[in-house]
Amino acid sequence: MLTAIALHATAVALRGAAIGAVPLSSMYEFITACALAAAVSYLVLIRLRREARVLGLYVAAGVAATLGSAMTGLYTQAGPLIPALRSAWLAIHVTSAVAASGAFTLGAIASTLFLRAEHRGTVHGLGSAQLDKLARGLHSFAFPVWTFAVIAGAIWADSAWGRYWGWDPKEVWAFITWVVYAAYLHARATKGWNSKRTATIAIAAYACLIFNLVGVNLLFTSLHSYSGL
Repeated sequence: MLTAIALHATAVALRGAAIGAVPLSSMYEFITACALAAAVSYLVLIRLRREARVLGLYVAAGVAATLGSAMTGLYTQAGPLIPALRSAWLAIHVTSAVAASGAFTLGAIASTLFLRAEHRGTVHGLGSAQLDKLARGLHSFAFPVWTFAVIAGAIWADSAWGRYWGWDPKEVWAFITWVVYAAYLHARATKGWNSKRTATIAIAAYACLIFNLVGVNLLFTSLHSYSGL
């Protein structure tokens, strides 16, 4: 994993050098960065919580699948930034969205394993209570980062387009994603909501996140459609 992440990070850095900017301007660059964020988040997490090592296989498989998809279906040649992306907010807004997405990915994996543990008793030696606690911690960290990304995006939108909010599909789905994750955290703090139901909300929220990050760019006409495809 360490070797793979080092090579992955080198590839991202070289892409940045090729375009002369933070490599987050196309779908290929964004998805590649999100995969790197998930892998790095995993390395940080296992330093803090050793039991999180059970996520390793799933993280590695997910990153490999993501990179394969990026190379075969989303790859674009390196090129200069379009005028709309020549802003310091590119690094601030998109980097925070990438960081949150990496942590949310780990949270989704932990929530899925929790649901498996509820049926089997344990998964890879961890009980459901441990996996539930791990998922809660990951989502509690990622949610404020995603909130900052949404706010930073609104500020950038005002600077670039003269309005904070314009009902653009990407803006709408970013907000929907925020609402569903907020519902997850609220449900966890609400009496009467069991962990299985909240884990289901977490997985639904991750589906919204993926649709926002990928589906919107491919299926809708949007001011944010910088896929380069």
